[in-house]
Amino acid sequence: MSLSKRAAAEFFGTFWLVFGGCGTAIFAATYPQYGVGFAGVAAAFGLTLLTMAFAIGHISGCHINPAVSIGLVAGKRFPASELLPYIVAQVLGGIAASAVLYAIASGKAGFSLANGFASNGYAAHSPDHYSLCACFVAEVVLTAFFLLVIIGSTDERAPKGFAPIAIGLCLTLIHLIAIPITNTSVNPARSTGPAIFVGGWATHQLWLFWVAPIVGAIIGGLISQIFFATPQPPIREEMSK
Repeated sequence: MSLSKRAAAEFFGTFWLVFGGCGTAIFAATYPQYGVGFAGVAAAFGLTLLTMAFAIGHISGCHINPAVSIGLVAGKRFPASELLPYIVAQVLGGIAASAVLYAIASGKAGFSLANGFASNGYAAHSPDHYSLCACFVAEVVLTAFFLLVIIGSTDERAPKGFAPIAIGLCLTLIHLIAIPITNTSVNPARSTGPAIFVGGWATHQLWLFWVAPIVGAIIGGLISQIFFATPQPPIREEMSK
């Protein structure tokens, strides 16, 4: 499969992740009387990742997250030469999904970006007002463990065919923990799309949701490589087995 086709898969995969996860947060989380709440948003992110892992895992590896791609490079499970096209496709997918969400959301009377549009934030813009330091630590630790699950579940020694389930459930758990803290990022592309439309505080705080997930992903990738790794092919090939 050519790199351009794999990058296209990453674009559509990231689109679905942001559209499904952030869309649930925007439209359904606080819907009068029947809102799905934090648990529903967490499930939505997990389901979008799980479904896309089955749909495009055999094509691109279904990273759909710049931090994951970088962490896989650190863990020697993805070639650095292919990193930039993947990240560009992921970020564009997140922005495109946010544009469609904005087009839908703005069609309702009284819509306002002041509600946050599912953006990530810290301090005054943390859902429960956690400090910058607390938010940074949470994003680093959660992304590190996300990489451990991704690399471990796609290891050639792991049970075959179950990786998408493990990874999707892991993302669900991450959101159950972190929605009150940062609104949960662990994914710079997911954070960038909504922030561009909100502007102001969301773009000013966006740096944390690039730096912390990337740091965490590198830590997770290095832990996997140093302590648990055996020589094996890149994740895009592993997911096709």
